[in-house]
Amino acid sequence: MKRSDLEALLSRYGIAPSKALGQNFLTDENFFDYIARETNAKPEERILEVGPGLGVLTCRLLASGASVTAIELDRKLAAYLRTSMVPKGLHLIEGDACKVDIPSIFQGQDFRLISNLPYSAGTVILANMLTLENPPKDMIVLLQKEVGLRFAASPGTDDYGALSVRMQASYDVEILKGSVPGDLFYPKPEVDSALVRFVRKEPPETAGFRKFFATFVRTAFAHRRKKMYKQLTAVASPERLAEAMQAYGVDMDIRAERVTVEQFIGMAKMLYKES
Repeated sequence: MKRSDLEALLSRYGIAPSKALGQNFLTDENFFDYIARETNAKPEERILEVGPGLGVLTCRLLASGASVTAIELDRKLAAYLRTSMVPKGLHLIEGDACKVDIPSIFQGQDFRLISNLPYSAGTVILANMLTLENPPKDMIVLLQKEVGLRFAASPGTDDYGALSVRMQASYDVEILKGSVPGDLFYPKPEVDSALVRFVRKEPPETAGFRKFFATFVRTAFAHRRKKMYKQLTAVASPERLAEAMQAYGVDMDIRAERVTVEQFIGMAKMLYKES
């Protein structure tokens, strides 16, 4: 959708992009086509779209024959989608994606998350996906560049943190487009975006382990400049923690930012069995 057409449509429905809701509408049709190609949606696949906006990507997903459920918080955008996309087969939920009961939508069935995520909630939405009993089998999302780089970060880098480890423990992360300029959006954001693909590792770990793992990793990174061992004694006995670190070749004086995802997983599994 051209920017002029987008502005006219927004004006017709009395919609003003909300900075508080992180609303920045992608206006480049070629990039929408690129996302759709990368998605490669198939008939009968279940897709979740968060923040569909005016449904430009939604329309492409529906054209594939996939079953698309969209969650839209903005009341006026939801009203527009009811008239434009619901007749084409869209399942629309008006509400906050951070609060919607997503498991009740898919009833334990596999689904995919394909979205141009709102800047204001992208990190929270993806972090919430990690807590689901049956997390998305894959995700292709457009989000703030610095957030995307954080998810894909390697040990020893400034971007590497608890969320990097949690996500990479459950998903293979690939940056498809590392710098999508603000010029492709309306209104133009002050930051660039990134298109990121997440492919779930199989079989997924249990929700119970992922909950323990989240606590374990967040505690390790609670104070980045402090030694990891001392911090982790808050969630594991010093003796067993020392054994786990030794078993996976982790130095007792190391900081969390130097520990690999595989080492975190190995230590957590040893300690989880006894928790």
